[in-house]
Amino acid sequence: MAVLDPVGRRRGADAVEWPTLALLAATYGLWALGTTVLYTLSPILGIAVTALAITQFCSLQHEALHGHPFRSAWLNEALVFPALFPTVPYGRFRATHLAHHHDPSLTDPYDDPESNYLDPRVWAGLAPWKQALFSANNTLLGRMLIGPILGTALWLRGEARLIRSGQRAVWRDWGLHLGGLALVALWLIPAPMGWIGYGFAVYAAAALLKIRTFLEHRAHEAARARTVIIEDRGPLALLFLNNNLHVVHHMHPQVPWYRLPSVYAASRDHYLRRNEGYAYDSYAQIFARYFLRAKDPVPHPLMPLGPESAAPEPAAPEPAPPYAMRRNTGAVPELSKNGTP
Repeated sequence: MAVLDPVGRRRGADAVEWPTLALLAATYGLWALGTTVLYTLSPILGIAVTALAITQFCSLQHEALHGHPFRSAWLNEALVFPALFPTVPYGRFRATHLAHHHDPSLTDPYDDPESNYLDPRVWAGLAPWKQALFSANNTLLGRMLIGPILGTALWLRGEARLIRSGQRAVWRDWGLHLGGLALVALWLIPAPMGWIGYGFAVYAAAALLKIRTFLEHRAHEAARARTVIIEDRGPLALLFLNNNLHVVHHMHPQVPWYRLPSVYAASRDHYLRRNEGYAYDSYAQIFARYFLRAKDPVPHPLMPLGPESAAPEPAAPEPAPPYAMRRNTGAVPELSKNGTP
């Protein structure tokens, strides 16, 4: 039997997280039902159920890359090998997400692969129609409707650059991903749903995932105060595997999803002090506040040159701001590199 430390992490070589295994099996089963029997009964029902299964699968991929349910990385990867979410190889998700977990760089447009902010200098140079598009994407409704297309397009453009530059790790991850896509294709070719229906399910799953990532992080001088707590215990919390308690996850990424609520409850005041009260009661509260209204500006509010400023004139570069390490300032930033789950 697995032994747990005070915050729920596993000890012992034989530790296995059975709730995660059971949920993964149920998710694959639900995906199979949605693409076959349920789609035959009702295409709308089949697409909806398949979208839920894909969303849950992406959350389970997130668990796998953090070392769950086994201690073996290759075994965890094998469990989530089928490419149910077709545009993001698991290896690329793992690499970019673990880079995102470098908390001193959270929200930095260059160093955080999952940042939704732009460098204000880049923002100032965008055409008005692009600024309007990106601003619409910063409302919750826009993030769910536009975000899947915009995020995926920017993600694939960035991946294409890396492939053209000869990045071997990227080539390897996409090569393995083709194998995962082949498994999905072998299932979908004879399945009633087919590719068009599956495309709608993937889009709906991406829209659901955008709810989770919409305000997970904010711009703040203190790295510890950039990560949110959403005290939701409803169906979205299960669908996102309690990542709404996001500051707990960032502090203890080795804690399995089903122990995050108890870890949070045991030290609630501590976590809320740590993130300086960046918290919401529920996803319903977030929908009410931000469905048609942007929570954040597109340009990063703490970087030099605000959104209304002109291009910088000094010949010498300004010193790096205190909120981020800025290791990759030569890279071309994207608005939303969050094409990943």
